[in-house]
Amino acid sequence: MSPRSCLRSLRLLVFAVFSAAASNWLYLAKLSSVGSISEEETCEKLKGLIQRQVQMCKRNLEVMDSVRRGAQLAIEECQYQFRNRRWNCSTLDSLPVFGKVVTQGTREAAFVYAISSAGVAFAVTRACSSGELEKCGCDRTVHGVSPQGFQWSGCSDNIAYGVAFSQSFVDVRERSKGASSSRALMNLHNNEAGRKAILTHMRVECKCHGVSGSCEVKTCWRAVPPFRQVGHALKEKFDGATEVEPRRVGSSRALVPRNAQFKPHTDEDLVYLEPSPDFCEQDMRSGVLGTRGRTCNKTSKAIDGCELLCCGRGFHTVQVELAERCSCKFHWCCFVKCRQCQRLVELHTCR
Repeated sequence: MSPRSCLRSLRLLVFAVFSAAASNWLYLAKLSSVGSISEEETCEKLKGLIQRQVQMCKRNLEVMDSVRRGAQLAIEECQYQFRNRRWNCSTLDSLPVFGKVVTQGTREAAFVYAISSAGVAFAVTRACSSGELEKCGCDRTVHGVSPQGFQWSGCSDNIAYGVAFSQSFVDVRERSKGASSSRALMNLHNNEAGRKAILTHMRVECKCHGVSGSCEVKTCWRAVPPFRQVGHALKEKFDGATEVEPRRVGSSRALVPRNAQFKPHTDEDLVYLEPSPDFCEQDMRSGVLGTRGRTCNKTSKAIDGCELLCCGRGFHTVQVELAERCSCKFHWCCFVKCRQCQRLVELHTCR
């Protein structure tokens, strides 16, 4: 092997190790056997954290259960959004949680980083509003009368605290000495895009007060959107993600569109550095599980259809017996009684 090839292989190895370590904290979602994270000794035992995250854990013990909830939210939402695609956010019981897919600078990795940072910001914000945390509460900066004439009142979600904690905890690996690498720039950008997806979809919720339900006085507060809405927004950003490359801009490095004909990406867009594999065949070296054995939709022409999901390999069809409730009747008073019916359905799986 030539010296140039050796150097390139070493760079790829360092790149992969760095990229994997940056998202290893997601392993918190797998720690169902661990009770509440309430002691500093527990922080030392948490798998997947780098030393600076361990230190943050010790200083913010009461917040760590929310971080774990955020990791769980992120994984569940990723699996929901990609349930019908070749890559479906399958997780492992080892590090990194999503396998080696996240070690590559693909748009899938971009989505994982965005939804993960959003998950932490969301969970911590909700914990503030529900009174679980002593360090934060409702957003008291939202008060008085709005330009629309309603009274700000109630408990506005403290999104500023949630976003700030997400930045401190999730971004800590990239903001270390490797922060100028192209992958670190990509991760930081997508982390922020995830948090922006919450900020741009904040809602105003109101309650009317008055005689007989009239709305003589209306009090309102700011609330985070449902996390499913955040997931939908980031999935749209995934579909329109911009391929970028690092370039020297003045005295610093920045990510710019690889194709000069594309308009520059915004802070809310997802960016990636390299094209994705097709995810058709199993390749454990790349962390790709393949689509053999996956259930497909015979009648669909979309990505969940058997032709696309099975990558042209064809599919098996079997008949399975499905139990379901039928002939339901309401009985006075007050219950519904149903029969248990069996019906045959066709199940299609990729060859």
